[in-house]
Amino acid sequence: MAEIPTLEDLEQQLGDLSGKRILVRTDFNVPLDEPEDGGPATIVDDFRIKAALPTIEWLTGRGANVVTASHLGRPKGEPDPRYSMDPVRSRLGELAPGVELLENLRFDPGETGNSPEFVATLVDGIDGYVNDAFGASHRAHASIVGPPQHVPSAMGRLLEKEVEVLLGLRNKPKRPFVAVLGGAKVSDKLGVIEALLDVVDEIVIGGAMCFTFFLAQGKPVGASLSEPDQVEVCSALLAKAAEMGKTIHLPDDITGTDAQGNFAQFGSRLGEGAIGYDIGPGSAAAFTDVIMDARMVFWNGPMGMFEDERFASGTKTVAQAMADTKAFTVVGGGDSAAALAQFKLDDEVSHVSTGGGASLELLENGDLPGLKALRND
Repeated sequence: MAEIPTLEDLEQQLGDLSGKRILVRTDFNVPLDEPEDGGPATIVDDFRIKAALPTIEWLTGRGANVVTASHLGRPKGEPDPRYSMDPVRSRLGELAPGVELLENLRFDPGETGNSPEFVATLVDGIDGYVNDAFGASHRAHASIVGPPQHVPSAMGRLLEKEVEVLLGLRNKPKRPFVAVLGGAKVSDKLGVIEALLDVVDEIVIGGAMCFTFFLAQGKPVGASLSEPDQVEVCSALLAKAAEMGKTIHLPDDITGTDAQGNFAQFGSRLGEGAIGYDIGPGSAAAFTDVIMDARMVFWNGPMGMFEDERFASGTKTVAQAMADTKAFTVVGGGDSAAALAQFKLDDEVSHVSTGGGASLELLENGDLPGLKALRND
């Protein structure tokens, strides 16, 4: 596999960067608080803006004129004031004065459609391109895969770090290597579970996705969220893990509500009308033991509906274990990163990825469309 060009490679190709106009694809898809009175939205967490600063400052320090570009939210291919980049532009102006920020890329349908015409507008007047948007690099969108076809291109510092860490997990694991997976839908993670079975020693599964595995074991799940159409696939994964001598840990107890909607705790068999919203305390303790015994841990997806404090305990316990273990710990963005921040443990793990879906896809496939584009594959 060809090497991915770095910022130093870009400088070598372009020569003196002073006065050069460099387009930096960033991931400024930050959470916003939108007031009910219709006032201007405010940024809840500027982590993603700050994460791009090492690349931006490296370029501006060499005299480059930096133009940043990002998506924000899910506009439908047309301008939508709810997703204006104005709040981000204001914060970026405080952190990196003089750096330009284009309007939301997804206001144009050519972004998600990877339109050659839209790519042409992005690279017009641009001398070089830097991809520093790891969280969007699993999308074959115009701003991700288009510019490297037209101008000298490289990966930024953030993208470089993400690739180094995540491919390190995949290619040079320290053992025991444990993957902790949660979230709502098992269908979103079947590919990565299968791929991880070839790499990890143990997989811990929580969140609502555990209920489809319960069905595969013949256990009732009450009215809990599950995907009956994925039961056969889960059965096959459990069988494959057993054949390989790998362990898939599932919860032994569940916290949720009974048929009357009252807070309740169950074993791993839920009666009619019962809904599971979190792993139980026994499972949280067992999962902690697995994490503490590991030398490397990857976590993606909460153990339950942690936004509700009644059902936050499982996720908080796992997050605390990630902070306490001496293992090399990586948290794969998304809700897991949000949970870490909520529990004020985000500085206690080895690496917090800026991309949930991108981190899963890189672990699963060993490559991303954005990386292929930079290598000109």
